[in-house]
Amino acid sequence: MKSFKYTINGTVYKVHINSVVEDMAEVEVNGMPYKVKMEKPAKKQVVTLKRPAQAPTTSTGAPVVSRPAASASAGAVRSPLPGVILEVKCKVGDTVKKGQTIIILEAMKMENSINADRDGSITEIKVNKGDNVLENAELVVIG
Repeated sequence: MKSFKYTINGTVYKVHINSVVEDMAEVEVNGMPYKVKMEKPAKKQVVTLKRPAQAPTTSTGAPVVSRPAASASAGAVRSPLPGVILEVKCKVGDTVKKGQTIIILEAMKMENSINADRDGSITEIKVNKGDNVLENAELVVIG
């Protein structure tokens, strides 16, 4: 079960506990077997394992992945990759032409120009300078 090494008054004792049943322990001290009666029964250590709940699965066993419903705004210009908004070059009400730069996005230590994909006017700006955005996040809405 367990082994210990004790030094008492300069003498080394190698103690091996073979078994413990209620208040009786079978031990070996320097190879000599002994039966030891204890005053109190040994405490049983009960370890409670707390396991996380299992993730929900479909009938085929595949994990269920729920994603928040993306609001699909008509005319939204989306981020092509994750990054940080460095500059918003338009404001609500501005008229823009297809290909005009409307947002500067920093991604992978490079500045990327996000251009208008159609002619129209800016009806909503969904990001601010310094915002972190994910891929496919809506940046502005062109109406």
